[in-house]
Amino acid sequence: FEREDLCGHVLAKEGEFRQTLEDLRDIPIVGDVRGAGFFHAIELVKDRDTKETFDDDESEWLLRGFLSGALYENGLICRADDRGDPVIQLAPPLISDTEQFEEIHDVLRAVLTEAWDQVVR
Repeated sequence: FEREDLCGHVLAKEGEFRQTLEDLRDIPIVGDVRGAGFFHAIELVKDRDTKETFDDDESEWLLRGFLSGALYENGLICRADDRGDPVIQLAPPLISDTEQFEEIHDVLRAVLTEAWDQVVR
């Protein structure tokens, strides 16, 4: 940690990582982005304006039936959880930089867009 100044790196890059995730807010299923450093969550909603969330069956399908597998198959290891509102939790390696942030963004954009398309059907 000290030799490679990992804490300093995270402090320097957390804004860029956050902005990468904030750029996904144009996808209707993305209700909120929250977190600090390299630990963030994307809240998933049925209706962004009202913050209406998914019921238990919808959440089960969305998180376990679709998102977990689709994200993994596209190369993104993260956690889909619904102990409160459904969220995708992200914690990339502390050495991550712009290239990895762009990869995360691209996978999330494709998979979350597909998830929304399936939700509205």
